[in-house]
Amino acid sequence: MELIFLLYLSANEANHNKDYSVVKTLGPEPSSFNGGFFKLEMDRLMKNNLLLGAIAGDVIGSVYEFRPVKTTDFRLFSRASTFTDDTVMTMANFDWLLNGGDLAGIMQEYGRRYSDKGYGGGFRKWIWAQDPKPYGSYGNGSAMRVSPVGWAFETLDETLDAAKRSAEVTHDHPEGIKGAQAVAAAVYLARTGKTKTEIKNYIEQTFDYDLGRSCDGIRPGYKFEVACQRSVPESIVAFLDSTDYESAIRLAISLGGDADTMAAIAGSIAEAYYKVIPAYIKEETLKRLPMEFLCLNKSFCDRFLVLKSF
Repeated sequence: MELIFLLYLSANEANHNKDYSVVKTLGPEPSSFNGGFFKLEMDRLMKNNLLLGAIAGDVIGSVYEFRPVKTTDFRLFSRASTFTDDTVMTMANFDWLLNGGDLAGIMQEYGRRYSDKGYGGGFRKWIWAQDPKPYGSYGNGSAMRVSPVGWAFETLDETLDAAKRSAEVTHDHPEGIKGAQAVAAAVYLARTGKTKTEIKNYIEQTFDYDLGRSCDGIRPGYKFEVACQRSVPESIVAFLDSTDYESAIRLAISLGGDADTMAAIAGSIAEAYYKVIPAYIKEETLKRLPMEFLCLNKSFCDRFLVLKSF
């Protein structure tokens, strides 16, 4: 019998957030993936239009964040591969764009529910603050979570405005906002059919990022860096140098920097540009995600990808 999952959406009246929970399963009881969520039939999962570009990049990069590599020849997945704060806050942005409400409250809810996913010190304090305020950050946390914005709007101006709003609840420094806008714009331009040259020119002219470098030129002297202005351009270069989704991820991680975030950024743009993620990457990523992330992702795609489908 086909598995049918009924979703229960309960509104949080304080912040208008939505809580996605699987409340009932009809049909044979599904087994569990190693990642801990109920198993839908894998062929159905693989056929769904799900946005996994940033999420798969995060999962693949998770084991290399503090064990940097300087080569594209590395293992994509291991038992230690997992989603991190990049994915959690990306899901918070999916939720905000799909359901509306107070983004700060939504991000706090997700951060508290997934509290062990590698948040920075300043952001961790913000998650638990009674009255959360932006704290002047220009870290790449604004850029790592913004990719859904690139899929949700019909115009570039709307995309840039939403990216600014996504960033400034925490990262209200001009560089933090710029990093988020650059990534969202790149995703928007890629998914609307612009060439790499057009994407490169727009990002350089609008955000004053140096994208005229190559990964081979960046790699030797590059070190771990969380500032938007020193990690977002390099992540975009990884996409520009790539030939497909997997090579974008490998190039971003091979720079030896903030691997999960840089792979999430490069992966989000590569997904929009190449329109496909290899089946084995999708499958290994899906195994590691909670069911609520899958349900929210599918709901977002059902709404926003109808006219923007692959």
